[in-house]
Amino acid sequence: MKARIKWVEDLQFLGESETGHTIVMDGPEELGGHGTGMRPMELLLLGMGGCTSFDMIQMLKKGRQDIRDCVVEIDSERSDEIPKVFTKIHVRYTITGKNIKEAQVKRAVELSTEKYCSASLMLAKTAEITHEYEIINVD
Repeated sequence: MKARIKWVEDLQFLGESETGHTIVMDGPEELGGHGTGMRPMELLLLGMGGCTSFDMIQMLKKGRQDIRDCVVEIDSERSDEIPKVFTKIHVRYTITGKNIKEAQVKRAVELSTEKYCSASLMLAKTAEITHEYEIINVD
């Protein structure tokens, strides 16, 4: 996997993935940024959230669960000292669907956390990662 980051101006950068997708990154205004893009550490959390969401959808669909929605919310804390790594990350899954089985959601969270989500496994090297889930059954 490859990535390319091009400096635009001040603390603004354009990131391009190997697949050709781009994203704007920018630093905080107090350091000379302009607030025109996401910060790199925000992207790490989004990457982790996307990774575990991907796992959840795949596993629950494979388990024949009638999923209508999946929302992952992440709260985090970072070290006050440099390097300002993540020290705590809490992941909250909200799974909406018809007759969703709790055992399958619980197992999907465990498998994503312990085996499949590469981003979570890397971030767990510096951060305590906790999880919770809510299931909303609809007709």
